[in-house]
Formats: sequence, C-alpha cells, structure tokens
Amino acid sequence: MLIVQKFGGTSVGDIDRIKNVAKKVKAEIDQNNKVIVVVSAMSGVTNQLVGYCKQVSDLTKDAALEEYDSIVSSGEQVTSGLLALEMQSIGFKARSFLGWQIPIQTDGTPSKATIEAIDGDLLNKTLEDYDVLIVAGFQGIDGISGRIATLGRGGSDTSAVAIAAAVKADRCDIFTDVDGVYTTDPRITDKARRLRKVTYEEMLEMAYSGSKVLQTRSVSTAMSHNVRVRVLSTFEETTENSGTLLVNNNEDIMERRIVTGISCSKNEVHVTLEKMPDHPGLSAVIFGALAEKQVNVDMIVQNISFDGKRIDITFTTSKDEVERVKEAINDIKDEVHFETLKIDDNIAKISVIGVGMASNVGIAHTMFKAMADKSINMLLISTSEIKISTLIPKEYAELAVRVLHDAFELEKRRVE
Repeated sequence: MLIVQKFGGTSVGDIDRIKNVAKKVKAEIDQNNKVIVVVSAMSGVTNQLVGYCKQVSDLTKDAALEEYDSIVSSGEQVTSGLLALEMQSIGFKARSFLGWQIPIQTDGTPSKATIEAIDGDLLNKTLEDYDVLIVAGFQGIDGISGRIATLGRGGSDTSAVAIAAAVKADRCDIFTDVDGVYTTDPRITDKARRLRKVTYEEMLEMAYSGSKVLQTRSVSTAMSHNVRVRVLSTFEETTENSGTLLVNNNEDIMERRIVTGISCSKNEVHVTLEKMPDHPGLSAVIFGALAEKQVNVDMIVQNISFDGKRIDITFTTSKDEVERVKEAINDIKDEVHFETLKIDDNIAKISVIGVGMASNVGIAHTMFKAMADKSINMLLISTSEIKISTLIPKEYAELAVRVLHDAFELEKRRVE
C-alpha cells in the first residue's frame, strides 16, 4: 500500500516528538507500505515568523505578502529536513522535498494560494529508490512568477490530501493532537463522543463552521478526488479502530444519524453597512470589492426600510479578514453611500450538522427551542440541506454547544 501521512505542528513540536513521528512512519514501513510524509512547521514557529513579518510590514500589499510567503514557508523546510535525518539515523532511506521541487503548482494569490496541479510522477519514481519521502507542507510555487506560495493557515492538510490524490495513495492519515472527529469539542463538554466515520459533506460543514480538526480546503479536495482520509492522534497507539474515517454518503454507515455534530466558531465578525440608497447592482458592488481583496464571506442578510428606498446589508467573515474588509469598503464608500459601518466581533457561530437533516423534519424547532429555553438570543440564521447555523453573543457560545448536544442526545447515540 501507498500511505500519505501528515503530521501537524504539535506532532513535530520538538526533537523528541519528531523521533516519535519517525516511529509512526517506521510502523507503516515495517508493514511493507511505501510512505510519503507531509509535515507542518514545529509548533509556534509559524506564529513567530508571522510576528517578525508584522514588525517590519503591514502586509496589506501583494508585494509584501510575496515576501511573507517566502519567510513563513521556511518553518516546514526545517521540519522536513529534521525528520529525514531522523529516518536516516534509524536505518531508512529518506529524502526531503520542498513544494517547489515536486512541483506543487499554485495560482498567484499570495498567502492563501490554491493548488492547481501536482505531478505525482516525480514522487512515485523517487519512492522506488527510497523507503520514505518527506514533503514540506503548506507551500507550493506560483506557476507564473516562479515564487514560493503558501496555502493559508492549516495548509499542510491540503498539501497532504492533494499529494495523496496526485500519487493515487491508498489512504491519507492526518495525525494531530486529538484522536479523531468528535460530536463536538470535547473541551466544552465531556459528553462529546468520537465518530468512527463521518461523511465528506458533514466534515466539510464542520470544518467550515469552526471545527479545527481539518482545514476546509483539505476536505473539499478529498471529496473531489475521493481520497480516503483518516484523522487520528500522534500521541496514541494506532490500531484498526483508531481515529475517524471520512467516507462517501453512499458508503454504509451502520446507523444513519440525523444530527452528527455541533460546531462552534468564535473567530467570526459581524459586519453591517447601514442605510444605503437601494439600487440594482448594489450588492454586486459590495461583494465584488470584497472578492477583489480575497475576503471570504459567510452569512449574508439584506434588510429593506419601510419606504423601500434604503437598505442595510450584513455579512459575516473571519477576524483575520477585518483589515481587508475595511480596505474594500473604503474603496467603494463614495459609490454605495452607507451612513454607518459596524463591525462586531463579540459573536460566535453555532452550527448543527448532519446528512440526515435533509430528510427529517423538526430539527430547526428542536434547535431554536433549546436555545430559547436558556434565553440565548439568535442574531442571524442560515441554513443548508445538512446544516443550520446561528450567530449568538459570544458569552453564550459554550452553553449553546452543551445545550444542543443534550437536545439532540448525541451522547446517547451509537457512534459507529
């Protein structure tokens, strides 16, 4: 079998942990598997490098972000080389690769590039002569400029899944500091239970709604290319039943759950442009400006005044995007003529997620009643076939998670 293993920052946080990772890799090689490892920077290193960048630049221009990419990508280079040396020291033929050497080709978006292509032939051919290859995650190369490009925070997950797709790996194991995907954050309630299987669609919604186990783009890549992904802990012994496996909707899950999990994100901001003269194309102008600044928008609500002449537009995005939001809105202020711009970061997004919601009624009622019984006010609501999300005041976030976990009796359900 060909296995891709990915190890995050806490998994490679120091030399002892890198030695522990080497043991995990050795266990796969000892079973006659070929292994490609994707690594993140050692824990804390990327934050330190970002801090250095912010001391000398405001990072608002693309030229600055290109240098930012060159700097912050160096953390993975160190880790990949150290792990290769450790694998050699315990008797295996190992070689490290940087993203540009493969190459992992990306678009030209600095600091949050998208992978466009990976030629898996080089890795597969090199693996014929080596026991293990170690690839620096989080990075690629802009196919036009030839510069290093980074994939955004958590991008090593995407690197691993994309490489697994390119080399046609049998499985991609994402090792992290938790032992799988849970019904909710186990730090919020001890009733949270590990899921043996979760569908790509559910995991995508959970990642997008605040679960930090996997990066959103890694899940969508896995779903697009049908990569078999398993999430498991670096710090526990790996067995046949370890971790959580991502599966297709049509794969047999023993118990068809209505609700699979509750997600919580405290990294949201609520942005409102108030009292704008209404005219056709207003929303296109606003969200076009945001798109030009690479701002990802989630919930959108438009309210019209009683006289039908003025409107408010509200949307949510992440705290990391606030400066870009301000720049985008400032660029169009003379075109949209808003009276007030309000940005509120004292909010949290709570989401109820499950593939069974598409064919079952009463989910919204159960959710809203459970919140009302605890006097939790909902500020915004959005829905999809398998998700209901609501914004609430941040101070109620953990209470809401516990209340909803109990309301849907997730601790009592059989977790397959």
